[in-house]
Amino acid sequence: MTWGTGPLPTHLVRGLPTNIGKYLELSEGTRMDKVTLFIIDEQPIFRQGLRQTLSVYDDMEVLGECDPTADVCSIVESLSPDIVLVDVGVRLLRGFDVTRQIATHCPKVAVVVLAPNPDDEQLFRAIKSGAVAFLSKDIPPDKLGGVLKRVGRGEYPINESLLAKPNTARQVLRLFQSFALKDMETLMTPLSPREMEILRYVAEGNPNKRIASALNISEQTIKNHITSIMRKLNANDRTHAVVLAVRQGWLNIEDHSEIPAGDEAVVTR
Repeated sequence: MTWGTGPLPTHLVRGLPTNIGKYLELSEGTRMDKVTLFIIDEQPIFRQGLRQTLSVYDDMEVLGECDPTADVCSIVESLSPDIVLVDVGVRLLRGFDVTRQIATHCPKVAVVVLAPNPDDEQLFRAIKSGAVAFLSKDIPPDKLGGVLKRVGRGEYPINESLLAKPNTARQVLRLFQSFALKDMETLMTPLSPREMEILRYVAEGNPNKRIASALNISEQTIKNHITSIMRKLNANDRTHAVVLAVRQGWLNIEDHSEIPAGDEAVVTR
């Protein structure tokens, strides 16, 4: 893997997956005066086509590309592009989850969502996920270039998309009204409701086996959720994850989710 005309610097490689080369292709000759881009899409042909489309702009540079199943946050955090383009096609929920993770962990990186069949619901999800622009994958190349240049200047084209969709605008208004009153978790935490539930049990000192019994799921599923929680929060261990969640205000240690004492047999699924 190369960076410019030589090997990728050690400080960029540290912490990345050992198989990153499978997912990532870096371009040559990156210049500091260019708007830097990164592409996330499950279709290699589309990624290559998008690279080719953007190559006509002298003031833009595609740093790399990857599949949404890669360790996206680690890659984006290491390369620090100005803009990440995320496809929310077939794996709809995965695409918006990737968008939310980047917006949460890499706040200086602008995320542009590309949708094959954009609709009001997807626009609403894009706004909740922290995207700065919501575009159709059928967008003409010249218009795409114009939007990316605006995003590079710090603009939020998604605001215009919202103004053109009154029903979605009402949804957003209701969401922010609810947010202002009580529900910060929906917008601010990168964790799912199930992960928050498990983290509350962890905060009370419950072992995996007991949590699994209470939720009627396998112990391995609990382990998988805790691994996901630690990854999303960049936590070193489960205790660190609890501390980070409390510090951010996502978890109140005074709230209790008592698990009844008794048989802790775990359902295997």
